[in-house]
Amino acid sequence: MTEIENANQLRGAEFGKLIRRPLTWILTLVGSILLAALGAAIGGPGVAVAGFFLGIAIGMVIAFAVADGRAEDAFYDSYAEARGLTRQGSGDLGQATPFLRRGDKRKADEIFTGPLSGDLEGTLALYTYTQVSTDSDGNRDETDYPFTLILVDIPETVAHLPELLVQTKSGFKALEGLEDKFRRKHERVTLESEAMRDRYEIFVGKEHDSVWVRRLFSPSFIVWLTESPPKKFAFELVDGKLCAFAPKHRDSVKGFDEMVETGCAVARRLREEANE
Repeated sequence: MTEIENANQLRGAEFGKLIRRPLTWILTLVGSILLAALGAAIGGPGVAVAGFFLGIAIGMVIAFAVADGRAEDAFYDSYAEARGLTRQGSGDLGQATPFLRRGDKRKADEIFTGPLSGDLEGTLALYTYTQVSTDSDGNRDETDYPFTLILVDIPETVAHLPELLVQTKSGFKALEGLEDKFRRKHERVTLESEAMRDRYEIFVGKEHDSVWVRRLFSPSFIVWLTESPPKKFAFELVDGKLCAFAPKHRDSVKGFDEMVETGCAVARRLREEANE
């Protein structure tokens, strides 16, 4: 199979296949006639004509949506085959880290498992968590937050660092001290790099090897973290399970590969320091 570069690459071709199928037009015309008949009954000939063309438009929109879905499926299958991964489709990633416990609802829309890079095996996934809110009138609102992430097991880190959270910077520096007073399970790690402090907030569990943490964030690793990862990249390590993530669902080979390479670079650094 020739590798497909992105999820939209075959959308036009799939749409073309659909509109050349007699069944597509039969279903579209049946719907259009029904809408025309309803329009005639409600408002006369003019509304009937409008209903007929509305049916045509709806049929084309449905065909386009089907084509889009087929193009996405073809891309995911192509990527999995080219990288030697197993495509699982939707599923559950568990709640091993705080990020995977965010939101009121959580789902993995696409899951790929197998060799990610070199000797590292793990999971690449399109992941979404949902925040549910209700206003004073009882109206329910759901907000989705899509991410692309990788999961890798690094059990050798547990003895040195049971928990590490490297989060994107939020809030104001002036409030950090006040926020930290209310943290019961974590403490902040402050590095000398101003660029690092501007981009990330780092927290570790109360029981940690401070010397090991300082060695982990070597000068070269700090420079890489501030210059190479995609925007709003972050990662969490809990009991040897690494979750590295960035906002939005990636939909291209370039986007998938960037997340895999970035997450695996973090995994290698953690493994390297754990094996020292």
